[in-house]
Amino acid sequence: MTRSIERAVWSYWPKPYHGKHGLVWRSEKHHLLAWVLSVETARQHYRETALYTDDEGAHLLVDGLGLEFDHVSTALNALNGSDPDWWALGKLYTYRAQSRPFVHLDTDVFLWNGLPRRMNTAPVLAQNAECFPFHGSWYRPETFDVALKATGGWVPPEWEWFVDRRHGMALCCGIVGGTHVPFLNHYADLAIHIIEEPRNQDAWALLGTTVGDNILFEQYFLAACLAYHGHHEDSPYFGVHVRCLFNSTGDAFNPEKAREAGYTHLIGQAKENPRLVERLEQRVARDYPAQYERCLATLQRSAGRETTKS
Repeated sequence: MTRSIERAVWSYWPKPYHGKHGLVWRSEKHHLLAWVLSVETARQHYRETALYTDDEGAHLLVDGLGLEFDHVSTALNALNGSDPDWWALGKLYTYRAQSRPFVHLDTDVFLWNGLPRRMNTAPVLAQNAECFPFHGSWYRPETFDVALKATGGWVPPEWEWFVDRRHGMALCCGIVGGTHVPFLNHYADLAIHIIEEPRNQDAWALLGTTVGDNILFEQYFLAACLAYHGHHEDSPYFGVHVRCLFNSTGDAFNPEKAREAGYTHLIGQAKENPRLVERLEQRVARDYPAQYERCLATLQRSAGRETTKS
């Protein structure tokens, strides 16, 4: 019998959000409203919901907003001493912690419809594939590879094999997960290892800020792991494959295609679009009035604390 995903997962590591990564939302109110809408829409389609965060995140989302999860883990307390520029670590730690089939959703993803069965039974699932030129792209795999080699850094065979063949493909992780949990654990563990490996710290210092490069180790490396193990018949992960909700990046952000799929992803600058965030607020106020009021109360308490400090 084919296994199916029944578990929706979110992660929140507040430390990066307080820095550069959190500036993407038009306001803190819209950030909190997105949490409400993401969780409430997805919970209609999955039997189990889970949040992976730290103490601060649990206080905000559970105690403050009153979001209801079947499971809340503060395992991301382990990242207290980590560099917040590596914001993807919160997601990667969460992928590695899973023991059952799951789908992880970014907070800016809203599932109006459930994912189709072909996705909920996929060994690995993602939003869409991203193809780009190996040299001169926003992913910069060649830049990182040169820096790692120049400083005596370490990379796993999956990275080396993929980069040596000059592959220019990644998998958008607006949603990511699957039924082959051991593979997903393996991929996440290696991605974490690359980022945290002591021998690689000189390369990161040489490159400067890595805020924009997190997707290299979350999305590009996921494609690398799938390709590598798909070409090695002796691998325990041979035959593991990915299914994407959309055929391309263009389809993912085509309003008609997204409407057909019942899927919204407010990626990048969409989070600052006045029209879109106004619709977000109207939707939450209309469909989830209790959570909307808790959002406003949470913001008011936060403003009061800031006033007291000053």
